[in-house]
Amino acid sequence: MQASDGQIWAIILVLGVGTYLIRWSFLGVLGDRDLPGWVMRMLRYTPVAVLPALVAPLVVWPAATGGAADPPRMAAAAATVAVGVLTRNVMLAILAGGITLAGLLYLG
Repeated sequence: MQASDGQIWAIILVLGVGTYLIRWSFLGVLGDRDLPGWVMRMLRYTPVAVLPALVAPLVVWPAATGGAADPPRMAAAAATVAVGVLTRNVMLAILAGGITLAGLLYLG
């Protein structure tokens, strides 16, 4: 099924308005109010849940290898997790993963 130019623009506009309203619901309605303590505790876990969900597919099924498992990427992910758990330092963990990935890709 082919969509006409009008249908494509209508979809773009509806999605734009929808995402604006989602953001406004947090910033416009709740922006000047204090949130309950239990909500603030739950929001603290959002980055911890979202970042692995974004990175995991890039490690397990990397597009660079056509979706095949890649030992350098797995080793870099393991190094990142290990350094993060041991040091509790995000920047050191990212640096360890980046150096591991670059080094293994260079050697391989």
